[in-house]
Amino acid sequence: MSEVQTLRAEEANPVLAPQYAALCWRLRGGKARVLLVTSRDTGRWIIPKGWPMEGRAPAAAAAREAWEEAGVEGKVQSESLGVYTYLKTRPDAEDVPCAVEVFPLRVERLQRRYPERAQRRRKWFAPEKAARKVSEPDLRALILAFAEATTEAAANAPAGD
Repeated sequence: MSEVQTLRAEEANPVLAPQYAALCWRLRGGKARVLLVTSRDTGRWIIPKGWPMEGRAPAAAAAREAWEEAGVEGKVQSESLGVYTYLKTRPDAEDVPCAVEVFPLRVERLQRRYPERAQRRRKWFAPEKAARKVSEPDLRALILAFAEATTEAAANAPAGD
């Protein structure tokens, strides 16, 4: 996929395993900032993501992953930004090709104590830098498109919003 897609993860490709992710963001000085976390295995920068959760809608599963991996509390949107793909490598099992559906989550609070705090780092980035830090080209495009739209919307919002 070279363009930003709006497919659901399970529709992207029936061969790909679905995952759900949160693009955690906030505005600072009228500009969007993106929160990235490190993966547990390689330490590369990623967005919080995980497998579907029984009894949870995709957006709710993404929000839960953001809490577990980054200590994020906030408001997740039920409409996704799109899908990116990657190959999940596992040391003791076969690699799994995944389609990750990304949901924007506006961060209201970052907790100091959260389930995976000892296993990951978290850091705020300008969208352009966040896009350079992640490995997946489609995720880069999603980050940049979302940040541009969010920053533009903030600039055009009436005072007091």
